[in-house]
Amino acid sequence: MRIFSAVLLLGALVACHTAPPTPTDAGDKIDCAIGPNAQLEHVCSVERTASAQGDLILILHHPDGGFRQLLVTRDGRGVVAADGASLATVTPLDNHEIEVVVEQDRYHLPATVKGAPAQ
Repeated sequence: MRIFSAVLLLGALVACHTAPPTPTDAGDKIDCAIGPNAQLEHVCSVERTASAQGDLILILHHPDGGFRQLLVTRDGRGVVAADGASLATVTPLDNHEIEVVVEQDRYHLPATVKGAPAQ
């Protein structure tokens, strides 16, 4: 009976655990500042994947193994937090980059800002 209970518990734990997809390569590196008062460093990587609906999801991997998922929008906002639990604030930096802030983390992502003159 104990072995059966242990197997059920292990099965329940495995079923409840969801891990982010692991990138097959290092991905594109971006500048990020993880945590309060952190300085921007070129240490995060970006993995691109698609949702079940075909929307582009960016998985931002932190050097400590943490990650954030952002959904690329089609309505001009840029990106939003994919899980909806945290607000993502997007600020255009120039016509080739945006800053995305989620909680206390900041990311600089390449982007084309609509309405910006082509260079």
